[in-house]
Amino acid sequence: MLDLVQLRSFLAVEQMASFTLAAERLGLGQSTVSQHIRRLEADLGRKLVERDTHRVSLTADGEALLGPARAMLSLDGQVKSLFAERSLHGRLHLGVSEDFVMSRLPAVLEDFARAHASVDLELTVALSGTLYQMQDEGALDLVLAKRRIGDARGQLVYREPLVWLARDPERGMRGDVLPLIAFPPPSITRSVALEALERAGVPWRIVCTCGSLSGLTAAARAGMGVLVQPRSMAPAGLREITSDRLPRLEDVEFVLVARRGADRALVEALSGEILTTVGGPQTASATGKSTF
Repeated sequence: MLDLVQLRSFLAVEQMASFTLAAERLGLGQSTVSQHIRRLEADLGRKLVERDTHRVSLTADGEALLGPARAMLSLDGQVKSLFAERSLHGRLHLGVSEDFVMSRLPAVLEDFARAHASVDLELTVALSGTLYQMQDEGALDLVLAKRRIGDARGQLVYREPLVWLARDPERGMRGDVLPLIAFPPPSITRSVALEALERAGVPWRIVCTCGSLSGLTAAARAGMGVLVQPRSMAPAGLREITSDRLPRLEDVEFVLVARRGADRALVEALSGEILTTVGGPQTASATGKSTF
């Protein structure tokens, strides 16, 4: 029987693509996580993880282990939930901004589903402004979305800079009018970008609008124009345009906002998972006093 603690470290390394980040997420030392992987490899007699100075990746045997590892930990979570005296049950309506879904949501959902197998999740993906409107109407229990600097709503998860992106920054900057690829209103990134261009006196034209990040990414990869995204969520195939060529963009903050009257236990369970997985242990502890 494989060790579940070692499997949990293995999955964390796969999700975070880093031993350091996996250790932070699990609240363990990096040496402990490395030891878990070595013992797992020794038990199986196969090398599971490749790492060099630039990246961490799974071997073919590591990829083959992913499915069984997830199944074993999922079953463990279901059994614990079944016999826990205060296991959580019910349905939670979660709203998540489009860009977060494309980058960090899978790790959150995997761990939450494993720990709370009896909770049903209804997921809505939309622009941050749309999510806030839906929550005001009572449709969403918890929202994970962006807010602008100075907005006091919600509980801070993390702050991140917005950047200008293009397939070819040199070509994207040619001409007198900046071709812009953007979400439709009420998009926070769109508003930040347009305000920055107006302040700097840079003429612009929106050449493509789409409510889906995958659609905007396709347009940017096709070389149609410039896209604005949080730096860590920059889609593959796009390059950052340096700040000396376009005006600096203000940061955005990702926050959690709970609906008044939502099931407190469910909201706090999922919020805690998000703060630990995305914000890391320091964010979780710094915001440990719940505002929900």
